[in-house]
Amino acid sequence: MVLAAGVVLTGCKGGGITLDGGPSGSAAATAAAGGGSGSGGRAVSPLDNPDGTKPGLAAITSSADLAKARALIGKVATKGRGPKTGYARNKFGYAWMDSAPGGIPFSHNGCDSRNDLLKRDGEAVRFRSGSDCVVVSMTLHDPYTGRTIAWTKAHASKVQIDHVMPLSYDWQMGAARWSKGKREDIANDPLNLLPVDGPANGAKGDSGPASWLPPNKSVRCAYSVRFAQVSLKYELPVTSADKRMMLQQCGG
Repeated sequence: MVLAAGVVLTGCKGGGITLDGGPSGSAAATAAAGGGSGSGGRAVSPLDNPDGTKPGLAAITSSADLAKARALIGKVATKGRGPKTGYARNKFGYAWMDSAPGGIPFSHNGCDSRNDLLKRDGEAVRFRSGSDCVVVSMTLHDPYTGRTIAWTKAHASKVQIDHVMPLSYDWQMGAARWSKGKREDIANDPLNLLPVDGPANGAKGDSGPASWLPPNKSVRCAYSVRFAQVSLKYELPVTSADKRMMLQQCGG
């Protein structure tokens, strides 16, 4: 699912995400090979983060929380994936807007949703001179790979903003019939957005959980819960195969 004019992200397929430009800086190095928890620093379990305003995607490990996760996923409706006919990224508004109309968290705060997410999940965040919005560098504990990424705007595509429930998937599962305002909401809702490793996001494309899961196995249940939270909030079903896979990740 982040910044630099002319750089187009490929993660949420059917429409790349254009990043705006920023001052040059030294290249960011990606460290700590995958396989870790990816929970890093301040990451919060999705079970304790129902509106998406808290950072990260911490692993779900206790028996009690795994049972809660399965119960939540169990509420998700299912149906077949519809056609992609008519889908375009701009049907969900421009990326990244601050004016989504549905009262979602962070909207209308004077800072675009991309930078809101970088501030939410990043550590050691630095802003452009004279700004308290535009992030120019940070450290990200990437949940998808378990790596720690030292990020700068000069190498923006190393971190991309993932739509957990991809926009073209949303379109195929019912969003094609929504108002544009509701589509703008789901495209900018922090519940549906995670800053992550760019290549991992590109590999995901518009896949559901049956076709793609984070390489970092420790957060696969948490990822499934977040996918379910978006599904339930927006009353969008998932495919039967996706729901089965989500339940499996949480021991179901």
